[in-house]
Amino acid sequence: MFGWLRLAVIGLFFLTIVYICLSWYSRSVRREKLEKQFDASKEQQGPREQFIDGGLKAYEGSLRAKLIWGVYVIPIILVVVMIYVANFM
Repeated sequence: MFGWLRLAVIGLFFLTIVYICLSWYSRSVRREKLEKQFDASKEQQGPREQFIDGGLKAYEGSLRAKLIWGVYVIPIILVVVMIYVANFM
């Protein structure tokens, strides 16, 4: 019993590290794109930081930001399926 609990805690710890790194990387890529878009724009859309902050707020609600949660969902589903197959098939 405690072996599975230890495996779950360690697994979630590593998945959290992967999630944080992937989230930071994705957010930095989006920020860089927004900076390039602002610099390439002929018309000024207001202060640069305000433009970038608005774009990042829109990014937080996007599908790409939500898909990063797959870092948790997919491995957990795979482990549960493997346990089911090993014990009941």
